[in-house]
Amino acid sequence: MSTPFDEEAFRTEPEARALVSRIHELLREELRGEPVSLMEVCGTHTVAISRAGIRSLMPDGLKLLSGPGCPVCVTPLSEIDRAIGASTLPDVILTTFGDMMRVPGSQSTLEKERAEGADVRILYSPLQAIEIAEESPESQIVFVGVGFETTSPTIAATVVEAARRGIGNLSVFPFFKTVPRALDMLARVPGRPLDGYICPGHVSAIIGSGAYEPIAREHNMPCVVTGFEPLDILAGIVMLLEQAASVRAGGNAKVETQYSRAVTREGNLAAQAVIADVFQECDAEWREIGTIPMSGHEFSERYRAFDARDRIDVDVPAPAGPSGCICGEIMLGQKLPTDCPLFATRCTPREAVGPCMVSTEGACAAFYKYDRETTEVP
Repeated sequence: MSTPFDEEAFRTEPEARALVSRIHELLREELRGEPVSLMEVCGTHTVAISRAGIRSLMPDGLKLLSGPGCPVCVTPLSEIDRAIGASTLPDVILTTFGDMMRVPGSQSTLEKERAEGADVRILYSPLQAIEIAEESPESQIVFVGVGFETTSPTIAATVVEAARRGIGNLSVFPFFKTVPRALDMLARVPGRPLDGYICPGHVSAIIGSGAYEPIAREHNMPCVVTGFEPLDILAGIVMLLEQAASVRAGGNAKVETQYSRAVTREGNLAAQAVIADVFQECDAEWREIGTIPMSGHEFSERYRAFDARDRIDVDVPAPAGPSGCICGEIMLGQKLPTDCPLFATRCTPREAVGPCMVSTEGACAAFYKYDRETTEVP
């Protein structure tokens, strides 16, 4: 069992107190009290920030915004509906990670379809789909491929292994997204200034910190790859504020790595190689955000036979999103979860309306669990 987080012990820890003091000092003196907005673009960071109460430690004028770093949250309705439709077909065994089960589509969820008899199975590793395919040769085994560069290598490796074994009844919905193109898009949105990115540690371990260098260079946007412990996050904020002060004084932004114990500039070359072998870049739709050019992965020609979109014939209804949900604005850093009129009223983790409340890494779920006592709820 994991040890419960002791927020009071963290707040009184000397290193934490020193980092928080430095954050206040930087905003007050180096940045002259002018507003600063930093965005974390990883759902694990979002949860860690809320769990540790880090927002409540920040000085007035420093905003920590949640970006589109929850893969379940950015999966569009059309893709959710396609997976749900496939699950209802009589010869299909749909396999998925558990966080997809309760994500609402236009008319249903995978959880509801399973309750009504659909064969939907939760996997802990995509390699389990190969075992199911070998055990059930009369069925089509479909894996719902959702995730960023952290999960796509293991799914790509699964496809390579299935091809090696000659398994013909396994296919994958390639609903993958990539992080750097999304960060580039966010940096281009007019009227919403950002002063720095808290870059994701897990994704960066795969793609390397060098993947963010074009963003820092082209947008003069400070980027710091940060670990997930509370002290990591505080140290990353200090590094970003130091860069922000330099940029406002006419300096150039750069990419720094606070999480050097796990992340290198080059990243995991073996994981990158299997991604490049199995997938190719493509335009991708992000839920409530729109299409971001070359921000997704689809199958390369060599592995196109594993594309479930070609193999599984599904009628997908016209997407019908929940009325009143502002998940899109939350994922763009334009609003906080507590700005949503549905938050903690119609929309709760038990009865979620939008995807940001369904996923454990969603901003709304994190705010609901950890921040409601310190943030005004409409």
